[in-house]
Amino acid sequence: MSRIGNKLIAIPAGVSISVSDDNLVSVKGPKGTLTQSVDTDISIEIEGGELKVKRPSEQKRHKALHGLYRSLINNMVIGVETGYKKELEIIGVGYKASAVGNVLELQLGYSHNIFMSIPDELKITTTSEKGQNPKVILEGIDKELIGSVAAKIKSLRKVEPYKGKGIRFVGEIVRRKAGKSAKK
Repeated sequence: MSRIGNKLIAIPAGVSISVSDDNLVSVKGPKGTLTQSVDTDISIEIEGGELKVKRPSEQKRHKALHGLYRSLINNMVIGVETGYKKELEIIGVGYKASAVGNVLELQLGYSHNIFMSIPDELKITTTSEKGQNPKVILEGIDKELIGSVAAKIKSLRKVEPYKGKGIRFVGEIVRRKAGKSAKK
């Protein structure tokens, strides 16, 4: 039994959902519009102010798709209503970040600067306050896109376990290792 798939999705005021004949779900809200293609086996019903995702049988595949599409549609509803935000902090001496338009420039201790183009659907800002680590803030309505871009930025300089230098999410806990111990 899919517990996630059986939950109803409340449709907030200002958000409209439409389902086409070929199971293309379109969610429109104050922040924008998102679309998602849904497997033809899964049926979607809109009743009043709630959306219900149904599966045709108890097959393992149908159970998996049931919960998946319910979560994807719920993420789309939240995205077009309030949006998503991810914050990354850059820890290390001389590590810097700056954003001009949709191009992120990173100085991460390599011999060259890294220029990364960010998709137009996302808004990127950087902050560098005195005494604080530089931060990169990603905002947008597509949760999957923000997560993949944040993971790509993070992979440019992974956090090393001895000094903790690298790129990490704000509030992420990194397990530290002890260095070499002196010989006696």
